[in-house]
Amino acid sequence: MNFKEKYKPVSYSSLNSKQKENYNFHKVAATLADYGFNSLRLNDDWQGADFISVHVSGADILKIQLKARFTIDKKYIGKDLYIAFIEEGKVKLYYHDDAINMIPENIENSTSWIRDGLYTWGKTPVIYEPIISILN
Repeated sequence: MNFKEKYKPVSYSSLNSKQKENYNFHKVAATLADYGFNSLRLNDDWQGADFISVHVSGADILKIQLKARFTIDKKYIGKDLYIAFIEEGKVKLYYHDDAINMIPENIENSTSWIRDGLYTWGKTPVIYEPIISILN
């Protein structure tokens, strides 16, 4: 029996939260590999990062936090982190502190930002498109 007869693609929605995180890591890591990065998963969220990606040139090492959607979070400020997420089947990447520097006033004054220090969107807001890199 060949592989495709034995195995079928999984439905993302059928996965549990840990399986989704693993799935997203591998999708993002595979995309970063196309740009010359080797990604290494971390077990302990080192300095806020879920994984690091090292460029083949050795000149760049990215600390990356994996998210389900576009997110800003006070706990990531100043940690030199990139945020990676998959939206509409596309891997997207942005430098977190660039997003922090663009917070609209309505978000900055929102209860969730003031109380929780966290804000997420179901779809990336248009104002953040200039800092988003779409990798595939």
